[in-house]
Amino acid sequence: MGRNILCWKRIQAFVKDGPDAVPRTAVPLTGRSRTMFGEEGVRLSEMHSPSDAQSPAATQLASDRLSKAIAEAVDWLLQRQDPEGFWVGMLESNSCMEAQWILAMHFLGIKDDRKLDGMVASILNEQRVDGSWEVYHNAPAGDINTTVECYAALRAAGFSADEEPISRAREWLLERGGLSQTRVFTRYWLALIGEWPWQDTPTLPPELICTPLWFPFNIYHFASWARATIIPLSVLSARRPVRILPPESRLDELYPETRDAFNYRLTPKKRFFSWEGFFLMADRLLSRYVEFPIRPGRELAIRLCIEWIVKHQDADGAWGGIQPPWIYSLMALHTEGYGVGHPVVAKGIKALDAHWSYERNGGLYIQASESPIWDTVLTLQSFLDSGRSPANCAAMVRAVNWLVQKQVTAPGDWQVKVSSVSPGGWSFERANDSYPDVDDTAVAVLVLARARGALEDGTSIDHAIKRAVRWILALQCSNGGWASFDRDNTNSLLAKLPFCDFGEVLDPPTVDVTAHVVEALAHFGWTVRDTPVARALAFIKAAQEEDGSWFGRWGVNHIYGTAAVLPALAAIGENMAADYVLRACDWIAEHQNADGGWGETPASYVDTSLRGIGDSTASQTAWALMALLATRASRYNSVFHAGVGYLLRSQYDGTWHEPQYTGTGFPGYGVGSRLQEDVHERTVSIRQGLEVSRGFMINYNLYRHYFPLMALSRARELFESQHRESASELGTTTRLRPMPAQAIVKRGTPGLRRAGSKGRIVARRLIRKTAKILSAVSERREYLIAQRVQTSRRS
Repeated sequence: MGRNILCWKRIQAFVKDGPDAVPRTAVPLTGRSRTMFGEEGVRLSEMHSPSDAQSPAATQLASDRLSKAIAEAVDWLLQRQDPEGFWVGMLESNSCMEAQWILAMHFLGIKDDRKLDGMVASILNEQRVDGSWEVYHNAPAGDINTTVECYAALRAAGFSADEEPISRAREWLLERGGLSQTRVFTRYWLALIGEWPWQDTPTLPPELICTPLWFPFNIYHFASWARATIIPLSVLSARRPVRILPPESRLDELYPETRDAFNYRLTPKKRFFSWEGFFLMADRLLSRYVEFPIRPGRELAIRLCIEWIVKHQDADGAWGGIQPPWIYSLMALHTEGYGVGHPVVAKGIKALDAHWSYERNGGLYIQASESPIWDTVLTLQSFLDSGRSPANCAAMVRAVNWLVQKQVTAPGDWQVKVSSVSPGGWSFERANDSYPDVDDTAVAVLVLARARGALEDGTSIDHAIKRAVRWILALQCSNGGWASFDRDNTNSLLAKLPFCDFGEVLDPPTVDVTAHVVEALAHFGWTVRDTPVARALAFIKAAQEEDGSWFGRWGVNHIYGTAAVLPALAAIGENMAADYVLRACDWIAEHQNADGGWGETPASYVDTSLRGIGDSTASQTAWALMALLATRASRYNSVFHAGVGYLLRSQYDGTWHEPQYTGTGFPGYGVGSRLQEDVHERTVSIRQGLEVSRGFMINYNLYRHYFPLMALSRARELFESQHRESASELGTTTRLRPMPAQAIVKRGTPGLRRAGSKGRIVARRLIRKTAKILSAVSERREYLIAQRVQTSRRS
């Protein structure tokens, strides 16, 4: 019975005094050592569930604090809704975004001093003390590629080689091998400004666009983002345009032994007799073909590429909803004679003035992408978890209407391989109709279904949901999982091509996306008896790590993956006491930090010993809490309370501060899925250390807000449920029962008087305790009614 009694006093102690208020002995986990991120959590054997009943006053005070935090978080979001009805937070990445735009403006011949000055300021804002630039917040080391691109951008903007930011960066670069250590995409940028020979960059033949679908290197075998980047890059690779920097801005100082003595050539990362070696030799032949005077089909291929680019421009002027295809498409069009005044190019340049940029700390920052659909559906989910409803919240009605209007019903690239179903997904961005994704669609379907019952006329929602569910089911991959944009995008041979040394070129099925789909389908009554869910569950089980966790493809990292899976398992009615489920829960619990929170560094994508380790963050703490809360297991009560306490203590003005990067664009594996050990060795061989130089990390500025709101709301629901069950259970056990006949003895029996007196004392105590609990339940009921009335009036 005691295991189900709510320990509100512990939450109060965590909120008021911090983790030291509740005795927990932090000990190192088996086979683990203390890291730079601080002490780790406790063993499960040392966890204990509360067994002391709290007074109604103490219970009420802690409950009030939790409800107040939830209400403040809801109000914070309500104040930041866009007039159109959506929510969107800034998407922070790294300084390559601003550096590449400065170089692109130079290439396109655009003069815009305001933008230039703002982007220069943002680059200087982000320079590390050692002179480098990093890929994610507080990375253990700078990234050589980002540093080279920022260096070149500052020089192109007019900085001399002797100025302090430049000399500091140059010293750092030369100590680490300089330009010879850069990735292929950085070399493309250097070639565009005349600082690297085009013939020593990997060749991207535009003829790929002409190949049939059965050809292994057809463009539709690449991931959607890679495809949209490769096509404009192939035009640039074929034409080899150069806009040389002014003489005073050339990068001669990065060639200490002169340019002629520099070795520009790529070298195979594996033995010569390997696919990598073979493709490198083929690339050298293709490079010769570019210089050959007779190239049959080349002009046709380039023309088809340009037509493809124009056709795929988004409504807001960008391409593919991300920066690389956007910026490369502008330069490819310019190379083919499209001036900056041409409507297509002008629209693309103008997009930079809209929602793609933001100002902060005196600098102009460029977003690598934008997330209004994703932020809106997750905000709606947090509202629904908190008890809000479209019936009493006009902001939710506006958001739902906006979301329904944003459903993609236009054809997209995904139809090349899946032509049997009509469009019906949602994109991540507001204007990207070519690439709807399964992840956004799954969460959109879930929140629309949850909101549907509170709306008077849900006809349009019903139609949108049916269309979306059919689309999702059609994109299920052959192994039972779901990828983000395409079905069965798994040709690993593509990752061995010479230009594929950054990010991911494939979009294979992932556990996190699959789990979100399963959770959405469960809301419509789908269970493991339904084939799509059964296949998905098999995929999820097969992907579980030996330590019990799951890899996170789109969020950092194993905390995110595990937190996606456990609520999905609960939603389909899976046995949450099953061994494989408890192993995942134990992994989460064992990685709780001493302050009650959770954190995981992006470096865990490179070093597996860093899984679940990092400074506590609001978003990752929320993920971990929601993972454990899905089990509703009292064995984790002390873990729940510590995590809730962390979120309550760290909330400020209704929200949370989080400079850490907890979103993932690319882990940097090339193949887009988790690494096996042999692939991990390959990653090390291509110079990806803990700085994650091949990866792309993201700080979604609203993750720090709506995920904690979800976690606190779900925690409140669980705590209140436990409290009700405790009161009911205690009331049942304290009900007086008649004395059994065999216990009746003569009053003169020795010891009877003493036993009878003791029994009466115990009975009186139980009656008083029962009365107190029943009174507390009554008070709590009255309080909740008053809260609902107050909330209704406020909305």
